[in-house]
Amino acid sequence: MSKILISAPTASPAAAPSFFRRLLGWEGFLLAVTLLVFIGNALASPYFLNIWNLSDATFNFTEKAIIVLPMAMLIIAREIDLSVASTMALSSTVMGFCAQAGIDTPLLVGVGLAVGLLCGLFNGVLVTRFNLSSIVITIGTMSLYRGITYILLGDQALNHYPESFAWFGQGYVWGALSFEFALFLVLAAVFWFLLHKTNFGRRTYAIGNNPTGAWFSGINVKRHNLILFALVGLMAGLAAVLLTSRLGSTRPTIALGWELSVVTMAVLGGVNILGGSGSMGGVIVAAFLMGLLTFGLSLLNVPGIVMSIIVGLMLITVITLPIITRRLMARRRI
Repeated sequence: MSKILISAPTASPAAAPSFFRRLLGWEGFLLAVTLLVFIGNALASPYFLNIWNLSDATFNFTEKAIIVLPMAMLIIAREIDLSVASTMALSSTVMGFCAQAGIDTPLLVGVGLAVGLLCGLFNGVLVTRFNLSSIVITIGTMSLYRGITYILLGDQALNHYPESFAWFGQGYVWGALSFEFALFLVLAAVFWFLLHKTNFGRRTYAIGNNPTGAWFSGINVKRHNLILFALVGLMAGLAAVLLTSRLGSTRPTIALGWELSVVTMAVLGGVNILGGSGSMGGVIVAAFLMGLLTFGLSLLNVPGIVMSIIVGLMLITVITLPIITRRLMARRRI
């Protein structure tokens, strides 16, 4: 707990060892793997290093990476939201019907964000107010939100969006820099600062390490976690706006299965699935790694089902490898 309350390190000789330990730790390992994947993609496909292809590669992970930023903080606080993909589907569906009713782009964006926020608040209220398991609740709301989407849409697709709406998912702010990727970079900086440089972030770590102790130390654990659930829902709504804009249509299967990728990004980034530890830097690097990996596989025409298998294996490996390592080290000490 004392490490959480220490102020940000300054540029001093004492800070250097900590920096190098992080560089040689999990984040450094992820950076090395990301570099290897980048080099492998460049060697495997002559089209990979094209600046516009690299720009397209960001679309493979940007929306998921935006959701994983608050999701990482929620997991650090010992909670989880498995309904994010269904929240995106419901947000997109409501936006689709609003677009058919003639609502213009600014209000459509507001609707998407509002639906995501309400879904996140609903999850948070159920978990914090009634002391229920977030896994159980969000599995339930995952089915609830997706089921509402299927009831409202059936087999139809909604594609009557204003032309200006397409810019959010398809527009570029400068050269090959897409609006989506630029927005992700800004949000990544904001959430990094929130987790590592503010009292809110320190409270998140404190709750994850010992919720009861955090409560007795004066932290309103329920209100804090409710805010985290709301942030996750809000970012899911934003991701729905971007994805719907990029695809130009709404279908009941939109973002299906994305919750697995989001959780994998968080855990791959070094966030302890049991809470209490993790860094935003690792999560951001993990998002890039998964984006480059899936884009490289798509350039090689690897089927989507194979990519899903790879993501599932990555999640299993990242969760089990530290546990197996600790057990082996414990046996050697005996």
